[in-house]
Amino acid sequence: MKKLIQMMTVVAMIAGTTGAKEWPGFTRGMGIGGWLTNYKRFNVLPQHHRLPITIGDLEHFDTYITEKDIAYIREMGFDHVRLGFDQIVLEEAPGKYRERTFKKLDDFVGWCEKHNLNMVLNMHKAVGNYCDIPEKVKLIDDKGLQDRFVAVWLEIERRFHDKPAIAFELLNEVVNVDPEKWNALADRTLKELRAQNPDRWIVIGSTCWNSAGTLSKLKVWDDPKVVYTFHMYAPHEFTHQRGVLQAGPLYYNRVMEYPTTDVERYRDYNRLHGSKDGGYTGVTAIDRNFIKGCLHGALEFVKKHPDKILWNGEFGTIRHAPPASRVAYMRDIVSICKEAGIPWCVWNYLSTPNDGNRFSLVDDDNRKILSPELLKACLGE
Repeated sequence: MKKLIQMMTVVAMIAGTTGAKEWPGFTRGMGIGGWLTNYKRFNVLPQHHRLPITIGDLEHFDTYITEKDIAYIREMGFDHVRLGFDQIVLEEAPGKYRERTFKKLDDFVGWCEKHNLNMVLNMHKAVGNYCDIPEKVKLIDDKGLQDRFVAVWLEIERRFHDKPAIAFELLNEVVNVDPEKWNALADRTLKELRAQNPDRWIVIGSTCWNSAGTLSKLKVWDDPKVVYTFHMYAPHEFTHQRGVLQAGPLYYNRVMEYPTTDVERYRDYNRLHGSKDGGYTGVTAIDRNFIKGCLHGALEFVKKHPDKILWNGEFGTIRHAPPASRVAYMRDIVSICKEAGIPWCVWNYLSTPNDGNRFSLVDDDNRKILSPELLKACLGE
């Protein structure tokens, strides 16, 4: 039997069908934002109002997601949930933690255990690394902020040490910084967590907002419980169309469809931002082949590291994109991931009313999936 398995492996490699290593229990997931992260947009707040937690924030944390939501995610067919949280939601000051909001994590973990869902706890925004606002002091350059960052993860490990169904995602969308500086901080955090728990699943992504194109610059660890991750939002003109938080889609203000041969809309979008060729020279269609090209870095990572787990941790489209286009886009990304053996997690279950980039997949009022076709696309069916 052993020789047969070896022969089958060789045949699969020759045929080019070898995919990423399987991540048991984490095949198709649902992201939850808007609860403990993105509960308000810091870019519209003055600096001194960004970090405090208000009574309104606390009331939101207490009510926004309940056990019913977790049960419904499982009912839809997902096997894991990626929960984003902000560092300041759990940490009031260095070494001082918010018991009220840690209780929200306790509740979440209990609900997921009850409904047989694995979990990824994702630090969505760390002090010094907010992916959508500039900061005066950057996590990657400040030892004090790095000490706090590591300490928060050690505190989370202490509280959930006996919960093996939880994976820790160190940091969402590290911004455009020196990759070696991020590698060093990730390495330090991993080592300190490993000293407490050698078996914890640890998820680490690359720089440039978890770009697939920068995976080649991410350190690869000799650790079977490290999962590597990337995000996918290309083409941004489509996925963030008419969004109010970025100048480009707000200024362009056009409905974009997918797939499409009307590449001129994309060239026009980029010309408005100073690109002479529109950024799409030689492109004749925005379609599955285009998407596959955008995922080249991820597909190359799989080929180079077939013994490692690679996870598409986040992808989606803004809520008001044309419904058929949303379905087609999600379907194509999922099918490419399935071909490469890459597990995935869609973004996002529900969005807050003040979230200018509403990527929600369920209705605001009844919290049901927007269409059966959209669900099938997200599940890869």
